[in-house]
Amino acid sequence: MATTRSTRMVSLLIIWCLSWISCIMAYRPGDVVPMSKMGQYHSSRTVWLDMIGRQCPIFGVNREVLIRIEKPTGYTGADPYKISFQVGREKYIIPWLLLINRKSSEVPMIDVHLRYSGSDLHGVTAKVLDMPHHYVEIHPDISKQFWDAQQWPKHVLVRYTWEEQSEIDVAGGFYVLFGSGLMLSFILAIYVLQSSRDKLARFVRETVAESSLPGGGVAKVE
Repeated sequence: MATTRSTRMVSLLIIWCLSWISCIMAYRPGDVVPMSKMGQYHSSRTVWLDMIGRQCPIFGVNREVLIRIEKPTGYTGADPYKISFQVGREKYIIPWLLLINRKSSEVPMIDVHLRYSGSDLHGVTAKVLDMPHHYVEIHPDISKQFWDAQQWPKHVLVRYTWEEQSEIDVAGGFYVLFGSGLMLSFILAIYVLQSSRDKLARFVRETVAESSLPGGGVAKVE
């Protein structure tokens, strides 16, 4: 009885921990997806800087925002300037994107593509595009600031586009099944260990009791 109760408590504790982790990582529609950025120039890198909420993606919402680029310490304008992002609590990394001194006469914009299913963020990709002319007409100050080497901070338009994935994630399902099997094996091992200990203790008690009988525990027949 004690073994069954102990095993049940361990099982409930593991299930509660898994549920708690799942709730922490889950997103709801309209939640702000945390995001940070890092700059690179002249073989130097800045630290990761958290972006404010109005510049971050909103879960499941397509939108466009302006992000602020501060002038790096020691930056002369002669070196290419790249930027990288870290997205979500999962910390998906967007590789370096060339923003300044790229081979284009157009103002750059960043196109970020986010993939999700249900309440989970599955991945993020991004690329630098030439800003369409109608965007430049809507935001003329962006173009003016961007090409003025003396004017900082600069602002870059970021477009967030969400794609819902409804297909079955085979790899994810395999990992879930593997994790569930591993957890059940762990619970079963605890149960077997507890059961074996109880049987061993009972065997020792019976052996000691038999050895304490008169005449070595052998009954005499008269």
